[in-house]
Amino acid sequence: MADAKGTSRVRRARARRSAATDDRVATERDAASSVPYGMRVAAAWSWRLLLVGGVLAVVVFLIIQLRFVVVPVFVAVLLSALLVPFAEFLRRHRWPKWLAVTVAMLTALLAVAGLLTLGISQIVRGSGDLARQSVIAWEEFREWLLEGPLHITTAQFDAWVEEIGAALQDNSSVLVSGALSVGSTLGHFLAGLLLVLFATLFILIDGKFIWNWIVGIFPRRARAAIDGSGRAGWATLQNFVKVQILVATIDAIGIGLGALLLGVPLAIPIAILVFLGSFIPIVGAVITGALAVFVALVYNGWGIALAMLGVVLLVQQVEGHVLQPLIMGTAVKVHPLGVVIAVTTGSLLAGIAGALFAVPVAAVANVMILYVASGIWKQAEPPAPSETHSPLWRTVPQRPGYGR
Repeated sequence: MADAKGTSRVRRARARRSAATDDRVATERDAASSVPYGMRVAAAWSWRLLLVGGVLAVVVFLIIQLRFVVVPVFVAVLLSALLVPFAEFLRRHRWPKWLAVTVAMLTALLAVAGLLTLGISQIVRGSGDLARQSVIAWEEFREWLLEGPLHITTAQFDAWVEEIGAALQDNSSVLVSGALSVGSTLGHFLAGLLLVLFATLFILIDGKFIWNWIVGIFPRRARAAIDGSGRAGWATLQNFVKVQILVATIDAIGIGLGALLLGVPLAIPIAILVFLGSFIPIVGAVITGALAVFVALVYNGWGIALAMLGVVLLVQQVEGHVLQPLIMGTAVKVHPLGVVIAVTTGSLLAGIAGALFAVPVAAVANVMILYVASGIWKQAEPPAPSETHSPLWRTVPQRPGYGR
C-alpha cells in the first residue's frame, strides 16, 4: 500500500510539473505571437547581419594590421594573374617549365624597370627647368591677382598664402600616412618588393598545388564550392588585369599624344604616369590628369592648359562611357556605382593600397558569391588533390581521409 501511495504521489507531481511546463510554453507562444511577423523577421536578420559584420570587421582589422604582408601578396596575385597565362602559353609550345617561368618573370621585371627608368630619367632631366618655370608661373599669377580686375591687396594675398601653408602643415600627417600606406620606410618597401618577387615566383611554379592545398583545408562537402568559386574568381581576376592594362594603355596614349601635339614638355613621363595611375580607379586618373594640366600651365600658359584639360576630360569620358561599360563591365561585371563605392571604401580603410585593390577584390568576391549561390557546384565532384605534390608542400601533413 505504501508503494502504491508513493507511486501515486510521484505521478501527481509529474502531472503538475507537466501542466506547469505546458502553461509556460503556451505563455511564451502567446508572447511570441504578439510580436508582429515583420519584427520577428527583422530580428532574425539583424543578429545574422551583426555576426557577418563582426566577422568582416575582424578580417579587415587583421588585413590592416598585416598590411606589410597582405599588400605584397595581393600585388603578387595580380602579377600572377597576368603572367600565368603567358607562362602556360610558353609551356604549351614545349618550353621547359623552368624556362617559361624565368622568361615570364624577366619580361615583367624588364617592362616595369624600363617604364620606371624612362619616366624617372625624363623627370630628373627636366626637374630643374620645371622648378624654374613653376616659380615664374607663380610670380605671374601673383602679379595678375594684384594688378588684375580682382583688386586683391598684397596683405590679402600674403594672408591667403599663410592660411594655405598652415592648412597643409596641419594635414601633413594625414597626407604622409596616406601616401605611405603601402610601406612607411625604405626597409618595408624593399621587404615588400622581395616578398612580391618570391610570391609571384612560387605562384608561377606551384600555383595549382598551392590551390589544391588550400581547397584541402576545407571539409570535403565544401571543396566543390570552394574550388569552383575560386576558379571563377581567378578567371575574373585575369580578365580584370588584361582589361586594366588595355584601358591604361589607351589612356596613356591619348593623354600623352595630346600633350605632345600641344607642345607640352615631359609628354613621355606624363604618359607613363597616366599608365601607372590608371591602375588606381578614379583616384589615379584625377591625379595624373591634374599633373598634366599643371605642367601645361607652367610651361605653356592658360590657353594650352585649358586645351590639355579638354584632352584629359575627353580621354576620361571615353574611358568612363565607352571602355569601362563595354570592356571592363563585361570582364568583371561590376556596376560603376559599385566601383565608386568600393574605391571610396578601400581608400578610407587602407589608403592608396585600398583604392588599388578595391575593384579586383569586389569583382572576385562578387563572382565567387554568385557562383556559390547558383548551386552549380552541387553537380560537380569534390576536387581531389593531385597525386604529385610540389616539394614546397611535401612536409605538410595530410588530413585523414584527404582526397578519398
